[in-house]
Amino acid sequence: MRKILVCEDEDSIREVIVLNLVRVGYEVVDVASGEEALKAFDENGGFFDVALLDIMMPGIDGFEVCKKLRAKSSAMGIIMLSAKSQEMDKVSSLMMGADDYITKPFSISELIARVDAVCRRVDNSNIKTDSSPTIKSGPFTINPKSRTVYKNGQPIDLTQVEYQIMEYFFNNQNTALDRTSILNHIWGDSYFGDDKIVDVNIRRIRMKIEEEPSNPKYIQTIWGFGYKWVSN
Repeated sequence: MRKILVCEDEDSIREVIVLNLVRVGYEVVDVASGEEALKAFDENGGFFDVALLDIMMPGIDGFEVCKKLRAKSSAMGIIMLSAKSQEMDKVSSLMMGADDYITKPFSISELIARVDAVCRRVDNSNIKTDSSPTIKSGPFTINPKSRTVYKNGQPIDLTQVEYQIMEYFFNNQNTALDRTSILNHIWGDSYFGDDKIVDVNIRRIRMKIEEEPSNPKYIQTIWGFGYKWVSN
């Protein structure tokens, strides 16, 4: 049974989320603060498939919880919840390692669809491809068995979404990929959000792999279209 951590300080909202996740078959641990979320993660050995984190909470806010949980686990899915709809909140959440962002008020069907989608990505990230050969591109090597990317022999700390994007690029080197194809390949064609989630994840990857992220050498922007991995 998949296990979800729900961190929401408003009791009524938290109770509705928990009730409906349990109804569709998820095991849920719910808490009302960021401090409790971090404690619950440790007490459960980090064995959560997805964490739902409200952004605006007293004490440790959702941004900080997201940052701390992502440092503890690159594989767990993280979805941010917020009453705010400003673009900067979305970007900030994704830059801190969240996989998705839902703005309140949201429908329960949308919430469950988003959780299901992130769980599928978590499941896919746990599939070991023992027979797949390593892929090389310039100073980079991808090892599908360990789902690790190396640059000049040194491992790069990537989330599973970032790894999947890199793997997609490596399998399509020197090919222009539009945002929609990247979005569908990584997030699925039933994803509710917009394609800006692709741009933010590309920005995160560039910060980790490029010598000059503002002047990228490997992940080049195709303006008005998408991105291209250039093998050097």
